[in-house]
Amino acid sequence: MNLPATLHYTKDHEWIRVEGDVAYVGITDHAQKELGDIVYVDIDTLDKEVAQHEVFGTVEAVKTVSDLFSPITGTVLEVNDKLSDAPETVNSDPYGDGWMVKIAIANPAELAELLTAEAYGELVGA
Repeated sequence: MNLPATLHYTKDHEWIRVEGDVAYVGITDHAQKELGDIVYVDIDTLDKEVAQHEVFGTVEAVKTVSDLFSPITGTVLEVNDKLSDAPETVNSDPYGDGWMVKIAIANPAELAELLTAEAYGELVGA
């Protein structure tokens, strides 16, 4: 299983990559494998403040719909437009082009609550 050590993870299977005061967020390789073929990503929180653990959108696979939970509190600055035409990018490149939102980090202290790659790997049995 692919678990980049440079990322932070949540128990809800989201990852976060911090670049300055902005964070990229997506779902983990484990999550996309569990969901199967992703057919739709619905994110309607652009320019809205989301709290840590709050739902910021949903991801729809062939047989299920799953909520997406924000790893941190912040304002959604950008939604990955590529996913509207190619939601399967989340399956093929979950840590790269399959990112879902960019969030302005409101409370950097929340990052300390997130899981390391090692801890997330233990959680999912990797």
